[in-house]
Amino acid sequence: MDFVELEAIEGLRWSWNSWPSSKADQAALVIPLAVMCTPLMQQAELPILPYDPVTCSQCGAVLNPYARVEYTSRIWFCSLCLHKNTFPHSYSNIGDTNLPAELFPTYSAVEYARAAAPPPSSHNWSGANGVLLSSSSSSLSSMVSSSPNSGSDDPRGIRPAFVLVVDVATPRDELAALKNELLLVLEQLPETALVGLVTFDSMVRVHDLEFSDCSRVVVLHGERELSPVQIQQFLGINRTKQQQMGKRPFSQKQGFLLPVSECEFNISTAIEEIQSPVVKLGHRPGRSTGAAVSAALGLLEGCLVSTGSRIMVFTYGPATIGPGIIVSSDLGYSIRTHRDLINGHAPYYSKSCSFYAQLSQRLTDASIVLDLFACSLDQAGSAELKDPIERSGGFMMLGESFESNEFRKCLRQIFTRDEEGYLKMYFDATIEIVTTKDVKICGALGPCVSLRKVKNLVSSSEIESSTWSAFFIQFITRYRHGNMGIRKRVTTAARRWVGNRSPEIAAGFDQETAASVMARLAIRRAETCFARDVIRWLDDTLIQFASKFGDYVEEDPSSFRLASNFSLFPQFMYYLRRSQFIDVFNSSPDETAFFRLMLNREGVVGSLIMIQPTLLQYSFDGPPIPALLDVRSISPDVILLFDSYFHVVIHYGLKIAQWRKLGYDKDPNHENLRKLLEAPEIDAQQLVADRVPAPKLIRCDQHGSQARFLLAKLNPSVTQNSTYTDGSDIILTDDLSLQDIRILDLFSLNHTIISHVMAIALNFEMMVASLLWDRLYCRIHCRKMLTTVVESFKKGCFV
Repeated sequence: MDFVELEAIEGLRWSWNSWPSSKADQAALVIPLAVMCTPLMQQAELPILPYDPVTCSQCGAVLNPYARVEYTSRIWFCSLCLHKNTFPHSYSNIGDTNLPAELFPTYSAVEYARAAAPPPSSHNWSGANGVLLSSSSSSLSSMVSSSPNSGSDDPRGIRPAFVLVVDVATPRDELAALKNELLLVLEQLPETALVGLVTFDSMVRVHDLEFSDCSRVVVLHGERELSPVQIQQFLGINRTKQQQMGKRPFSQKQGFLLPVSECEFNISTAIEEIQSPVVKLGHRPGRSTGAAVSAALGLLEGCLVSTGSRIMVFTYGPATIGPGIIVSSDLGYSIRTHRDLINGHAPYYSKSCSFYAQLSQRLTDASIVLDLFACSLDQAGSAELKDPIERSGGFMMLGESFESNEFRKCLRQIFTRDEEGYLKMYFDATIEIVTTKDVKICGALGPCVSLRKVKNLVSSSEIESSTWSAFFIQFITRYRHGNMGIRKRVTTAARRWVGNRSPEIAAGFDQETAASVMARLAIRRAETCFARDVIRWLDDTLIQFASKFGDYVEEDPSSFRLASNFSLFPQFMYYLRRSQFIDVFNSSPDETAFFRLMLNREGVVGSLIMIQPTLLQYSFDGPPIPALLDVRSISPDVILLFDSYFHVVIHYGLKIAQWRKLGYDKDPNHENLRKLLEAPEIDAQQLVADRVPAPKLIRCDQHGSQARFLLAKLNPSVTQNSTYTDGSDIILTDDLSLQDIRILDLFSLNHTIISHVMAIALNFEMMVASLLWDRLYCRIHCRKMLTTVVESFKKGCFV
């Protein structure tokens, strides 16, 4: 079963593609039943249908290829609830040879895009591809306007809004680079897009873009936490009671949020006039980031601009005053670290998180996105801002400088346009999931928030055994396209119920998706648990999983085997527990928040690169080949291309580096060397160009200081304790390598608790504490045995 091909069709990856029919059998699988969904995945053969979907009157599911259709009586039976529905009059010509696209077996995913001005005629179906040729205005359904935040269904008059929140407490050179990029952004925005400007240091300034005689701003004190009503009163935005309830559109004249065509000169002038303030010696610059974000949000709420709104924050450092403060302005106080958070020595952290949690609720209620671009060598408070950014579906970028190529590429990539000239942005997206009655939804992990709608499809109790042979899940994603028109993408997938001992369960296991799901669950636990507890949970899960699906002969550890579609899963878990998502050593809270947010945003392929980076080897022997992520892959006469998603490293072997320094690649007699040096450069540039945010490109030589980015991720099969190195590089570490996977023969104490389990011997302290201490509960009787095991680990002879 090719799961990649299924994903290209459905946009879905399943941890298990065949499901047991009872709750007990599902729990025995160890790895949870989960679906990785990419709602708006780019699909080559996705049909765009210029009419509204036909929905089931009982469960709300959309007509799909799995529905049973009676053409003569114009009736269809919903595949999810079996309810009988009638076709609308516009489907009067439907038949075996005249099918709409949504009934084609090859179209499990379709997208509905309402036509701007449909001609008054009836439906005509194309027998060749099933695509609608023309539609009737009477067939347009009112269902698409059911969302409370959708606003008008007519894209005319609905414009995206962008509020730029700029930190002026930025060094002069950095601020100049930022201003240049913001001016380029204005050039990329559509003329009808609304734009606003908020600048802040110790004060928050909301710029009036309509007043052209001179710069006119409304100044708010950065230390005060203002309510939305107070902000709107200071800005002079007064709404009636009906407008506050959203019953009437807001049309009051104001100059803080205007179309680009009306204020391009004024906002460009305001950006160019931004100047850095003078910073007091021995103090950090005054920054009121939280107050500035609150002011921008209050502006959008006051103008009733919610559909297609983005607040884009550009900052160079942490907030030092007001709500959302991160650290004191006195340089004598250091910014919080992970140890400070654990020990409770971060005095502002809890209060700032509470403040941003309130902003997060306001952002999601109004369908407003919060983005953060923090370019600084210091922390900027991303850990506190992570919740509103992730829950609103926003974007986060951490960089070292606004002058860096990574920041420029990232910002320009966000504002690119498609072939029709529209921004490649989607707004105000909601996802509705409809399932058969035997499937319940337990929750979602990722950049989303619950709509708090209670339905019978939401799990509240144990699921009983199913009597059906198959089940269906339908994802209905409603969003606004870059042209602000409403679209609906409907993806319907079917899978089978099978018996507990059916071979289809093992055959349908997708170890890559399972690793991605376990990674998301692990970082969710890491938010509230210690790293050691998360690692222990991962180890326990792997032990249960291996004992369930592994084949072995008792009393013979060397006989342990895993099937091919299970064999890589322990390897993924090995690298996950060593990753920066779990092990936060040498990472700041801001970096950890960024890493975890990006993991939650990415699909299966991107997640796997983050968990287990890729390594390509370039040599004179032929084209590049995949190499083991092991220290033994380093060789003097090869070039390695390492991709960890956040970093792309080109590692030159010792001999290759020497030849390059001597300039042999410029000699026509050494053409092969020139081509060898060019190949990884071309591939690395492709990786950097296609990814947002752009990874940092690092070029290093063997034994160089920058080689640490590669060595930190390699499997330490050769360490300072190894007796045979075979000329390989050495990693100085006390961790055990992936090759130390063993079957532990655990003998009984009074009663046998576990006979044989599989564990990864990565860290002898974890191994002893987790497997022998916790599992066997031998607090007194096993002290002597524990000492023996520790000594055996140190000698490297434990089996």
